[in-house]
Amino acid sequence: MVRRKPPLSSFLLLLFSTIAIATATSISQRFKEAPKFYNAAECPHTDIDYDTDTLTTYDDSAVHVAMTLDVTYIRGSMAAILSVLQHSSCPQNIIFHFVTSASSDASLLRATIVTSFPYLKFKIYRFDDSFVAGLISTSIRSALDCPLNYARSYLANILPPNVRKVVYLDSDLVVVDDIAKLAATPLGYDSVLAAPEYCNANFTFYFTPSFWSNPSLSLTFANRKACYFNTGVMVIDLDRWRAGGYTTKIEEWMELQKRMRIYELGSLPPFLLVFAGKIAPVDHRWNQHGLGGDNFRGLCRDLHPGPVSLLHWSGKGKPWVRLDAERPCPLDALWAPYDLLKPPFSFDS
Repeated sequence: MVRRKPPLSSFLLLLFSTIAIATATSISQRFKEAPKFYNAAECPHTDIDYDTDTLTTYDDSAVHVAMTLDVTYIRGSMAAILSVLQHSSCPQNIIFHFVTSASSDASLLRATIVTSFPYLKFKIYRFDDSFVAGLISTSIRSALDCPLNYARSYLANILPPNVRKVVYLDSDLVVVDDIAKLAATPLGYDSVLAAPEYCNANFTFYFTPSFWSNPSLSLTFANRKACYFNTGVMVIDLDRWRAGGYTTKIEEWMELQKRMRIYELGSLPPFLLVFAGKIAPVDHRWNQHGLGGDNFRGLCRDLHPGPVSLLHWSGKGKPWVRLDAERPCPLDALWAPYDLLKPPFSFDS
């Protein structure tokens, strides 16, 4: 029997597919080494002998920053890390806590971080998706349904008990001010978290008519001046969170959502249900959010009026995607200087 050679088109398709896979897993994930940043002379001395496998001490001079980490958003995460360090007065006092899916290649993510930030104090934690997978309801955008988006609700369980306070940051932002200022936000007598509030936003938009028409549900916000806040930038008192059992309270609302549709926007509404009207205020400069446009089209947006300490590309449009497509929004140019991605065909020395 004469064996036919596969058509040239099939060979080319296989070749291009192989190149595309290699690009996605290697070239597109190669990053430059960032500069090393040092503490200013006036920085408090920290006694933490930090080990990435254990974290057995707590020092009040340290700033703890928590972020999620995955291959899809690694480019944004690298830019965010660089921006935090670059604008910090005491960068050597910052400890990063990265939460990644249990199904991800943690060794690859660790190697990526170490290559660009060999001096960074950090630890990677595996988040078991089964904690939350059964509670997630479909939302208006599939990216919002990723279990890792819900890891912020479990930080008090994931991070060591001696980490008492943490700044949570999304991966699609850059910080242009000293993160220690945000970390020092006073939480008052009993607030569990602090975040910028936006009381001019239409709060009813975040819940369905079924929610508002049910008196037992809508009364949730009775006697509370409930305002929208973005959960991509938060200062969290983990001791108070643990003591109050707030992960369970969030899960209870997610369980109700599985039985009757009371919201559409992923991990945000449970936070609003539990915390809106009860959080400590943060100046709006610390979350100039919405730069990624809405959740459908991702159109360009301008900055909110006022000073800026943090730029946040929440929404569908991400600056690295628009820059690669050569269709950037004007404000994407403010993200670009923090991009550590190597050019596609660069060679290591």
